[in-house]
Amino acid sequence: MARLQLENLTKVFTDDDGGEVVAVEDVSIDVPDGEFLVLVGPSGCGKSTTLRMVAGLETVTSGHIRLGDRVIDDRKPQDRDIAMVFQSYALYPHMTVRGNMSFGLEESTEMPDDEIRELVDDTAGMLGIGDLLNRRPAELSGGQRQRVALGRAIVREPEVFLMDEPLSNLDAKLRSEMRTELQRLQEDLDTTTVYVTHDQTEAMTMGDRIAILNDGVLQQVATPLEAYHQPANRFVAGFIGEPSMNFFEMEVQGDQLVHSPAGGTDAGSFTYPISQETREAVGDATTVTFGIRPEDVEIVGAVETDRDFDTVVDVVEPMGDENNVYLSFDADADRTFVATVGGMRRIEEGQPAVARIPEAAVHLFHGQTGEALKNRSLEEVETTEPEL
Repeated sequence: MARLQLENLTKVFTDDDGGEVVAVEDVSIDVPDGEFLVLVGPSGCGKSTTLRMVAGLETVTSGHIRLGDRVIDDRKPQDRDIAMVFQSYALYPHMTVRGNMSFGLEESTEMPDDEIRELVDDTAGMLGIGDLLNRRPAELSGGQRQRVALGRAIVREPEVFLMDEPLSNLDAKLRSEMRTELQRLQEDLDTTTVYVTHDQTEAMTMGDRIAILNDGVLQQVATPLEAYHQPANRFVAGFIGEPSMNFFEMEVQGDQLVHSPAGGTDAGSFTYPISQETREAVGDATTVTFGIRPEDVEIVGAVETDRDFDTVVDVVEPMGDENNVYLSFDADADRTFVATVGGMRRIEEGQPAVARIPEAAVHLFHGQTGEALKNRSLEEVETTEPEL
């Protein structure tokens, strides 16, 4: 086990016309010993390229990769003491499960055969595939193949695990089960792990911390709770969370924010009063992006405060445990925003509704840079202390 450090890591490719394409730009991340870090972002953001540079499968254009006290930029993949699990499993079809798990040790170490056999047996037992050691990959389910791929990496006892979307080929139920298994496994092994995914659910539920990338640029490194409630910028706020955060472009007019839709019509416009504290957070910005998460939009019985707004229910998405309610400020307005309410609450399409938007839950981002000016406080988070 070891600390992994990415220092100003950059990767530039050359396209067919001789032009340069920057896939990863000046990424610096410090992954402490034993941490489970998730790299997340949209397709093409550079997360897999970053992982492949760490593995040695892509050369580094500039910057450094440190493992412990060693710089490993120029080391061959087999000399980095890193094991990688791929999306495609990459199993040898002609070998048994035992052969797939032991092959790397047989080829790259001088470990005696009986020790390899014992290590494979122990790892297979831990992964619940001990009874499959004599089968070939074609005889296994997707989940079983994924366990074999994990087992092949584990038996190497590397200092770092790299995982490139290993669960994306599994169905939803199995993917959920494997997420839990991977978390337990990583906690038991206590091995530094970097996990790549485009699935924000995996990122939020699995990582000790998550690193969000966009267009090759690192946007934020934070705990899942911090990234959700205290995003560094508008991109992070919109990417993390499902349904996505609601956004409105607002003009700052004294102690209020004014939203006017394109075209200058009154339909869909609203004015939001802000406190002195929020006004100070806005600073000299003349325009801001106003953000509110769907679960923070309350649907109440009547307008009682200046942060309650008359709306019309456009669409209701019943999810079972909750309903996603799409609202508009005017029956004829195209622009809607989402409120998430309990699944046992019946709300009908086309009916009027009053939406309450608490100021404590509002996020504000600079209108030009997108940087966060105001986020909600994490002091509201409840901590349950175990009873002694």
